[in-house]
Amino acid sequence: MFLKLVFMLFFLVTFVASEDSSFIYNGFQSSHLYLDGIAELTSDGLLRLTNDTGPDTAYAFYPNHIVFKNTSNASVSSFSTTFVFTIKSMYPSISGHGIVFVLSPTKGLPNSLPNQYFGLFNYSNIGNSSNHVFGVELDTRKNFEFDDINDNHVGIDINDLKSANSTPAGYYDDTGRFRNLSLTSGHPMQVWIEYDGVKKKIDVTLAPVSVGFSHKPTQPTLSLTKDLSPILNNRMYVGFSSSTGFIAASHYIHGWSFMVNGQSQNLEISDLPGERVFAEKKKSKFLTVRLPLILLSLVFIITLGVMYYIKLKKFDEVLEDWEHEYGPHRFKFKDLYSATKGFREKGILGVGGFGKVYKGVIPSSKLQVAVKRVSHESRQGIREFVSEIVSIGRLRHRNLVQLYGYCRRKSELLLVYDYMPNGSLDNYLFNQPKVRLNWSQRFRIIKGIASGVVYLHEEWEKVVIHRDIKASNVLLDSEFNSRLGDFGLSRLYDHGADPHTTHLAGTIGYLAPEHIRTGKATKFSDVFSFGAFLLEVVCGRRPLGRVGDNESLILVDYVFECWQRGEILEAKDVNLGTDYVSEEVELVLKLGLLCSHSEPLARPGMRQVVQYLERDIPLPYLFSLSLSSSGLFFGYQVSVEDKTMPYTSVSIAESVLSGGR
Repeated sequence: MFLKLVFMLFFLVTFVASEDSSFIYNGFQSSHLYLDGIAELTSDGLLRLTNDTGPDTAYAFYPNHIVFKNTSNASVSSFSTTFVFTIKSMYPSISGHGIVFVLSPTKGLPNSLPNQYFGLFNYSNIGNSSNHVFGVELDTRKNFEFDDINDNHVGIDINDLKSANSTPAGYYDDTGRFRNLSLTSGHPMQVWIEYDGVKKKIDVTLAPVSVGFSHKPTQPTLSLTKDLSPILNNRMYVGFSSSTGFIAASHYIHGWSFMVNGQSQNLEISDLPGERVFAEKKKSKFLTVRLPLILLSLVFIITLGVMYYIKLKKFDEVLEDWEHEYGPHRFKFKDLYSATKGFREKGILGVGGFGKVYKGVIPSSKLQVAVKRVSHESRQGIREFVSEIVSIGRLRHRNLVQLYGYCRRKSELLLVYDYMPNGSLDNYLFNQPKVRLNWSQRFRIIKGIASGVVYLHEEWEKVVIHRDIKASNVLLDSEFNSRLGDFGLSRLYDHGADPHTTHLAGTIGYLAPEHIRTGKATKFSDVFSFGAFLLEVVCGRRPLGRVGDNESLILVDYVFECWQRGEILEAKDVNLGTDYVSEEVELVLKLGLLCSHSEPLARPGMRQVVQYLERDIPLPYLFSLSLSSSGLFFGYQVSVEDKTMPYTSVSIAESVLSGGR
């Protein structure tokens, strides 16, 4: 009995010791924080969450549980925390992506993503009540996907990155006047986060750390009335999560204090490490040590510059005044040349109607990218084209390939995309791959692209008409999730506006009949292309192809004939075998026919397409729509003499850069 009592006492002491209620770090020299990702402690005691690489995630958590409530039905106790942080970006006006103070059931957040997901969530779990995650974000990027108010704000997050409340970064001075702060200024700032367990209220206060203002403002920057009892578990971990994207940034924490049921201790600001972490070198040292060396080397540097002048001419490129506003969206040709190792043949990912695509690694960030080289002969419309490319680079959706930017040099235009390790979908449909896509994978790919096109048509700030939806422009990530890419032909216009007439652009076999007649690309013409995409994914055939040596096949004709005979499943890809859901295959084939209707208004909108695919609404009975050979665009009779036109795209030089867009 005595030994049992001793054991119980030892267990109780150990248990209590592992569940602290307060702590303070005036620097992290002797801390025992749990670090994951790229987080590290510097030699002078700074907690450095991220660095100048990206995209990546970083985590730093207090190592022990914190008890927030005694039982699952109890209310969450009051708590408060304060910390000093600094964000230093590669560029003064853009950063990626920010810091989140987080309460989490686990140390670290497995399977989470970098970039706009802050290392907190991924595609599948964001917004789930089962996350039990509370956070306060210091966000330096505007993501339309999460309804961000701007690219410099503070937000309160509950199981989601669509903030429950947010406000521009700043503070209220002693006179009550709101003063803006730039989170990426490189200057230290202090944050106070307080939860009142009685009033169920969260206050977030932000202030600069400086000689003239070094105390907590009386008025909080942001407040939210919310009971955290259903959100937080009995015991939680407290810490920081951070991430970077293509534009990297260094995120520092100088000091940190936390307490449950009380006010967190004040940090000793003057003792915190990193006060001069971004300060310039002393002028006296420059004058006494470096200036003589510079003077002695001046002649050598000039000579060296002359020697390299001819070599550098190899990378000459035109940079016009209007392009300066695009900042980091414009890449230097020499950087892309280095990233692709001189655009060597071994690095080619694919060859299309508009040029070759190369795999590359950006030297400064080690980010893997795909670089597409597009030739153009005309300068007419190039400014509008580049403007749209840069705008499209702001698109953020899990089913769209990220377009990072562009480069112009002589008669070339280079587009820089996110690299997709599993390549394009058409390789898995037509090129006898080692890996065959089963029906479940194909159906998920279809629904993913449909979701991405809905975002382009309806959910972004402008309407984006892709104009080239097809399997070869659908790329697959490491888990075979689909992303629509290649926005080189896309057009933008305001919601409610009428798209301007333009030259024909797209790929034969996917072009809507009215697009061929008028050259006007609309949402309806994108739906037509999506219909052709549906049929090729299910049938494993291109929209225009051959059967045998002499016979040609038009896929929509073939599927329609199978439907007329009551045997529509005969059109499916023979490589699907027997492992498929017949109802889903039939649904997609019929939806492909419906999207291929020759009358634009007879086609469904993309949101309706998603509802059909998710079975939220039933697909209309095709006979009720009088679907017949006259209701479908058979034969592609425009400039096609024998229905054997090769599978090619309309030239970008003719369709995009000639006569404007």
